[in-house]
Amino acid sequence: MTEPDVRPLALVTGASRGIGAAIARALAPGYDLLLGGRDTAALQALADELPGARPWPVELTDAAAVAEAVGGIERLDALVHSAGIGLLGTVAETSAETWRRQFDVNVVAVAELTRLLLPALRAAHGRVVLINSGSGLTARAGWASYAASKFALRAFADALREEEAPHGVRVTSVHPGRVDTDMQRDVVAHEGGTYTPASYLRAESVAGAVLLAVTAPPDTALTELVLRPAGA
Repeated sequence: MTEPDVRPLALVTGASRGIGAAIARALAPGYDLLLGGRDTAALQALADELPGARPWPVELTDAAAVAEAVGGIERLDALVHSAGIGLLGTVAETSAETWRRQFDVNVVAVAELTRLLLPALRAAHGRVVLINSGSGLTARAGWASYAASKFALRAFADALREEEAPHGVRVTSVHPGRVDTDMQRDVVAHEGGTYTPASYLRAESVAGAVLLAVTAPPDTALTELVLRPAGA
């Protein structure tokens, strides 16, 4: 995938915390890293921790800023989409603005960043990994706009996989159940539930699935990985 003595390059979005930061740490031993996110202080702190990593701060919904930020990336071995938002609510209480914001971040921004980086991914026969959700497989009451965006993300991944297979680019959707992150704790509070550690995956476990996807041997295509908490 890369020339001898040249470390492969990975771009991880949403790397400032949670799953994205765990993914960056899992990839760091074998990859140089671009750490995507908006919290520049957090990105710099993570970059200081990981040799070969550097911050890549950009607002992913700003198409012009993204186009400028990808300039100079000629080869990319792995693109991991971990950035996303989860805005919950019933259909009756979810505004058009919320629907648009959810899709803009969770789908449109992902599609545009991927599109801009396809030449670099093709050059490296790279891997694209999309952190989806159990909500990308099953929709529940109160999760309509979020689940719809994740179903759309899965459809995007499926189409991209077929389109890019002739170019040597592989695409994996990762569908974790609830992960022990700040976002999920907010969901529990929103639903009036109780936090139970056994009902959650660790961010490091999701990162392990991503590492498996990007390092799979050439004869293997991992299309979907579904993770569930063992104690759920």
